[in-house]
Amino acid sequence: MQRTLAATLVGTFAATLLAAAPALAQTSPVGLWKTIDDDGKTEKSLVRISESNGVLVGSIEKIFDPKHLDSKCDLCKDDRKDKPVTGLQIIRGVKQDADDKALWSGGEILDPNNGKTYRTRLKPIEGGKKLEMRGYVGFFYRTQVWVRVE
Repeated sequence: MQRTLAATLVGTFAATLLAAAPALAQTSPVGLWKTIDDDGKTEKSLVRISESNGVLVGSIEKIFDPKHLDSKCDLCKDDRKDKPVTGLQIIRGVKQDADDKALWSGGEILDPNNGKTYRTRLKPIEGGKKLEMRGYVGFFYRTQVWVRVE
């Protein structure tokens, strides 16, 4: 009887952990995101955010505007200069905030339209269905809300 009860408890605990894992993963910025312009309506691109050793990076996988499909980052000032925007790494060095586990910060985001980099903060919202992406220069910031694709 005790062995059966113990097996049932272990099985229930394991099932609970497995069921919770996708929910926990969704509160991370890791995944594929549809970027929405500042107007809140215009879909711009798909950006894949991945994690390696606790550090997030994000690259443009697809551009929606056919006029910009062959664009290059001609205004970039670093190793991304003159590289195609499709495939370009625009998010670098972002880590989970030590004080607030709901935030990822400390890195930078590149705007390939002007070649400028900004300090960034990523915050999954609405249970991970959306991502609040904020770029900073000094005390000034710009926020976009991206939508999770996968």
